[in-house]
Amino acid sequence: MTTPLSILDLAPISEGGTARQALRNSLDLARSAEASGYRRYWVAEHHFAGVASSSPAVLVGLIAAATNTIRVGSAAVLLGNNTAAEVVEAFGTVEALYPGRIDLGIGRSGQRRVEALKAVASEKFTSERVRRDTVVREGVVIPAPFDPTGLLASPLLRASFEALAFSGAQVPDFDEQVDDILSLLNGTYRSRDGVELHASPGEGADLELWVFGSSAGPSAELAGRLGLPFGANYHVAPSSTVEAVEAYRSAFRPSSTLSKPYVVVSADVVAAEDDATARELASTFGHWAHSIRSGHGAIPYPDPATALPLTPQQHAVVEDRLITQFVGSPSTVADRLDSLQKLTGADELVISGVTHRHEDRVRSYELLAREWGLTALLAA
Repeated sequence: MTTPLSILDLAPISEGGTARQALRNSLDLARSAEASGYRRYWVAEHHFAGVASSSPAVLVGLIAAATNTIRVGSAAVLLGNNTAAEVVEAFGTVEALYPGRIDLGIGRSGQRRVEALKAVASEKFTSERVRRDTVVREGVVIPAPFDPTGLLASPLLRASFEALAFSGAQVPDFDEQVDDILSLLNGTYRSRDGVELHASPGEGADLELWVFGSSAGPSAELAGRLGLPFGANYHVAPSSTVEAVEAYRSAFRPSSTLSKPYVVVSADVVAAEDDATARELASTFGHWAHSIRSGHGAIPYPDPATALPLTPQQHAVVEDRLITQFVGSPSTVADRLDSLQKLTGADELVISGVTHRHEDRVRSYELLAREWGLTALLAA
């Protein structure tokens, strides 16, 4: 197994825990990941939920300070919630102190949500769920698409959008924001009136710019056209990952950044010493995913010892997430990751794993690193 592995951390808050402890756990996990040979440590951006990763630039800086060599980045900063200048200056500040180690991953989720909400309001939103059944391709489950119509109508989701934006503000075009980020980084930025602006810190920063996406849409195509590395989210949108990767490769044009496509693919993983133990540790993942899918926001991660089983109705809402989670012994998980890598041709895999107890999550990553051969590569 030579494909590099990286980690995506949401800084999950466990049931009965606090955001303070979740952040300390992230620092501890990052140090363990570095010692185990993981290539990168990504953090997400989520708001008003049972996770502590609401400020990725701050968290990236804290993790970089707590480690020595592992690359640290955002997966992803949501440009619908941030201006290009804010992003470049924030990550430029971190890169100035930890040069050569910072990755800036960006996504258009904020813009996509606004578009989808408008479509739902105008009754133009259509789901693809009825058009395709769950299939298995080369050992990888490709589920039917999830219908987000109910989720998009959530009052909590609407309130979150309002809290994250100024009243009446227009979400800029994603392509335009990415162009602004690139020009701010390379020192060629001009305002709409032609005025030069230079970001300090930010201009000339040695940041790796990534685009993350969940479908064969604008994000994948833009990443390819600009010759940037692309992250496909199997752990969030497993139904459209293969199409997203294909769209990126089809659109790819060589750039000063990359001469050929570079793809990372994510997966939800829980590993333990044996399959039964892993299944027990992962038994409340469905509860957590359902809290998100039902529009209530991610709850603190439930304790398997006290959680009640999902009802059939709840299970149906998250079935695609459950059948695409990789759970088991290290060899079981490694085999499924290997299948995902072969199907997508991923140059790198990103692992996202959540358990109620922090020590189980750390152990999961350590076991997988050993099975995958990361520890041996590190020693060599």
